[in-house]
Amino acid sequence: MELGLVELLRAAWIAGTLPILIASLPCSWLGSFHGLVLGFARRGKIMQSSSHRKFTVPQRFFTHFYVVAVAWTTLLLLGTSIYAYRMTPIVSEPFFYSDLGSYLAGRSNIFSFHRSRLMSLENRYRVWHSVFLLLLMEVQVSRRLFETAYVFNYSASARMHIFGYLTGLFFYTAAPLTLCCTCAPEVLKFGINEVSEFILKGTSSMQNIEFHWWDFVNPLLKLGWCQWIGAVIFLWGWIHQHRCHAILGSLREHVGKADEYVIPRGDWFEIVSSPHYLAEIVIYAGMVFASGGADLTIWLVFGFVVSNLVFAAAETHRWYLQKFDNYPSNRVAIIPFLC
Repeated sequence: MELGLVELLRAAWIAGTLPILIASLPCSWLGSFHGLVLGFARRGKIMQSSSHRKFTVPQRFFTHFYVVAVAWTTLLLLGTSIYAYRMTPIVSEPFFYSDLGSYLAGRSNIFSFHRSRLMSLENRYRVWHSVFLLLLMEVQVSRRLFETAYVFNYSASARMHIFGYLTGLFFYTAAPLTLCCTCAPEVLKFGINEVSEFILKGTSSMQNIEFHWWDFVNPLLKLGWCQWIGAVIFLWGWIHQHRCHAILGSLREHVGKADEYVIPRGDWFEIVSSPHYLAEIVIYAGMVFASGGADLTIWLVFGFVVSNLVFAAAETHRWYLQKFDNYPSNRVAIIPFLC
């Protein structure tokens, strides 16, 4: 059986999550495997405490993740938006009269026609859900690109493992694609047809194209309460992550040596050691909620995000405890009151 895009993405997310889950098991005989996975995950101050610096790249290469993410997400958003606008509009006019006309003219059975029309409407909402999720992702990766360029002050000695670098490039390529994977083949086919028509007919093929902003915004406003609650959850995490990143970015301005560290304070740092990771989990939880929670592939993305960040946060928390004798005892690694 030929594997489709959805199946390939699901397999990729499972393959990326399983090693982290296995390495997190409290089994002594998995110590070597835990050390191997941890070596791949180390970066920044955690990497500096390790003597294993082979196959590493500068941590400032984080910028590459978000350059790729912004370019790729923008491309997917534009393609999916144009497809949704042109091929799957959600109109407010009732379709009862057209159904009835078709039935009276003997062209269709009214019940089968109604059922097919409902399926068509469900497909339209599915495409517009993808547009909505890609808009959220665009907001997220655009802010992260800004922060890597203007907020973070990466030390010249800060490194990360090449495997972690490649994993980041994979994530910011696969995650936006996952958000629209159910309609991506249709969008690709539509795009190829549009380009082919433009090549054959030239600018004359674009003369009849009209764009009305309200026809684009209106379908988004018609999305369900899940999407808007998910957007609120997303925005909550988004705001706190930006605040925590601003706190981290300001720390280096107040220290004298390049490799000197201080205890971060403020916002969610008062309860967890890695609040920016916690905020990232909240952000992707918002996306899951906005998706309606019925797409397994998006749940697998969320599982990868949670397992990866909890694993990294646990090591960061251990580093803080070893580095500072006066580290606040009320803080946990990443999940308040749990771990």
